[in-house]
Amino acid sequence: MLTKEEFVLLYEKYETGQCTPAEIVLLNNYQDELYLLGDNWEDTAEEKQIVHDHIWQRLKQSRNLPIKKSRNYTWLKVAAILLVTLSIGIGFVKYRQNNTQQALTQITPANEQPQIIPGSNKAFLTTADGKTITLTDAKNGQLATQAGMQVNKTKDGMLVYQVAGANTLQADPDAVNIITTPRGGQYMVILADGTKVWLNSVSSLRYPVAFNGNTRSVELTGEGYFEVAKNKQKPFIVKANGNNVEVLGTHFDISAYSDDKAVTTTLLEGSVRLTKGTVTTMLSPGQKGVSVNGRADINVQDADTEQAIAWKNGLFLFKNTDIRTIMKQASRWYDVDVDFLDNLKDKEFGGKLSKYKDISELMHNLELTGTIHFKVEGRRITVMQ
Repeated sequence: MLTKEEFVLLYEKYETGQCTPAEIVLLNNYQDELYLLGDNWEDTAEEKQIVHDHIWQRLKQSRNLPIKKSRNYTWLKVAAILLVTLSIGIGFVKYRQNNTQQALTQITPANEQPQIIPGSNKAFLTTADGKTITLTDAKNGQLATQAGMQVNKTKDGMLVYQVAGANTLQADPDAVNIITTPRGGQYMVILADGTKVWLNSVSSLRYPVAFNGNTRSVELTGEGYFEVAKNKQKPFIVKANGNNVEVLGTHFDISAYSDDKAVTTTLLEGSVRLTKGTVTTMLSPGQKGVSVNGRADINVQDADTEQAIAWKNGLFLFKNTDIRTIMKQASRWYDVDVDFLDNLKDKEFGGKLSKYKDISELMHNLELTGTIHFKVEGRRITVMQ
């Protein structure tokens, strides 16, 4: 969400009819609960009280101003009342005034920036015979029949494998398929055993069309969220960048991008066995295993499961996340190139925003902190102080 100080400033401008269209958009975005924070906050009791008194006085003054009736923005008045009511319980934090004013004056209307739309369901299927099918353009229904399995694309953008008719020939019982998502793409596939896999952008999954052996083994690059169908007789194994994740039936996320420093496995339900070389460890729900590339060990930590699968739930969710990590995610999802003009290693932010919004929403809210700015040229974004 907007910082409390920024919200009150914009709220007052709205009530007096002085808000620009871009600032009204920002107020409306308050409902997305984006609260991107810079690194210049102070949290003493004295500072809290000063800001509390300042905001209270501004709100009292605004109550004496003419109020424009607007059915679309009734929530603003409710939010302002809640802001003051809840302040006693949650306290206030102060953002330096010069940064706040700077952020507000540097807002650029969305229509002045090139539109960079979010990603969508896009993927390519490579079949056992080497044929590539563009799933985005393919018609719904049956795409192929392989190894006794029928490959279907559903109307809601999923790839589903199911047993074909009894008379179907199994020309290649060991047939392997690969599904790949580009930048700006995501896709879901239901494998032959009923396992559901969500693939993030710039990811691929290599898997047997039918699981005929003693194990169910797949290979992942990039990131995938798995809901594995239970089968005690056939362990499900995910191979990802030198790591093996073995389960019988569970829910977990694996992030194994080649340009990241580590492979991270986050467990939501059940249990998994992680193996890297000769090192083996078990995860319990709410834990993650971090395997740094080039090292033999696996570090088990408590996990933020909500943050780990936010991408699968249609969100950007950051908690003390550095700007390079944020923009790497944005680059994959919005299919943009990102440059960094300054040394921004110490810039960390936290917030939540729908990933189906235009990228300008993300950049504008980051700029509200007053600590970072962006320049957009086509599909190239430059990040600077």
